[in-house]
Amino acid sequence: MKLGLEVFLEKHAALYRGKKIGLLTNVTGVNKQLVSSIDLFYEHKEINLTTLFSPEHGLRGDVKEGKWIDSTIDPYTRLPVFSLYNKEKKPNTEMLANVDVVFCDLQDIGSRYYTFIYSIANMLKVCRAQGKQVVVLDRPNPINGLEVEGNIVQDGFTSFVGEYPVAMRHGLTIGEIITLFNEEYAIHCDLKVIQMEGWRRERYFDETELLWVSPTPNTTNVEMCLLYPGTCLIEGTNLSEGRGTTKPFEIVGAPFMNGHKLAKEMNSRNLTGVIFRPTNFRPSISKFAGELCEGVQIHIIDRKNVRPVLIGVTLLSVIFTLYPRQASFIRSSDFNNRYFLDLLAGTDELRKQLLMNDIQPFIDRIKQDQETFEKTRNKYLFYS
Repeated sequence: MKLGLEVFLEKHAALYRGKKIGLLTNVTGVNKQLVSSIDLFYEHKEINLTTLFSPEHGLRGDVKEGKWIDSTIDPYTRLPVFSLYNKEKKPNTEMLANVDVVFCDLQDIGSRYYTFIYSIANMLKVCRAQGKQVVVLDRPNPINGLEVEGNIVQDGFTSFVGEYPVAMRHGLTIGEIITLFNEEYAIHCDLKVIQMEGWRRERYFDETELLWVSPTPNTTNVEMCLLYPGTCLIEGTNLSEGRGTTKPFEIVGAPFMNGHKLAKEMNSRNLTGVIFRPTNFRPSISKFAGELCEGVQIHIIDRKNVRPVLIGVTLLSVIFTLYPRQASFIRSSDFNNRYFLDLLAGTDELRKQLLMNDIQPFIDRIKQDQETFEKTRNKYLFYS
């Protein structure tokens, strides 16, 4: 197969001769030989690369989650690097002053919460206002492009972890979901997607010819990406989602938990595709840093039948039932002190139902919302 990056360089680069090019990318913007798109653009005789843009976690993927990033100079190309993960979360006029066309080369992981897609969407809005074209170099959805799961964001609960009403696991490539944003939500930027060649929707990332490059410090592998649409919900609580361990978003726990009891209860739910194992861990950073925690590790045994959102919601339900006094929800100073779970879930229904020990209405909503979203989604599928 060929990435959008490779297809562009082989077939389309000459069309942009004489244009001043901006590139929104990070460490994941590489070809099959792991050569950076920055280097490939900078050294290409027909591409005039003038400006770099970076999303959350920075150009090199080494900045922790949620941390504002200052603009800087790239030490290798000496080009300006403008961070789009700033207070405004979008480029300003100065950042685009030396740019005719913005190219985007980022690896998404198939989940609504991942902020890269909203950085591109905000770039579309600004470029639309300035009459500039945006070109997205497409990449695979690492957890396949078939499965869709989760509710959609309700009015009043949009944020940078859920800007548009799409499912938690959206089943789209980055080029497809950006096209959906552009068309369905009236951005109407001059957008071009350079499609991949040879990718099929049923493929997971490790079934391609590509080598995995972690987009962020905690995006470790395909298994983590597959569980993330569900276990990311743990971030809205005082429970550890495994940050500061070698298995972020595959491990969940807290000092007050009994891992054996939790594993037994979760396995009794017969959730498809996974087994829960009791585990002890001591996070090096983030929640409970340095403290001994007990909890569970989620082991994937049949990934085609994994339903990550149902796993995450069920895990929260069991924990809040077992530990009603110790488990709690956290507010986020980055989001006007709102409950972070409400923004991740795109509604306050899940949080309220967890407190009432009855999540069935939320599970029913997931089924309804999936059907609604799939009707929209199906208009933007580039690949079979």
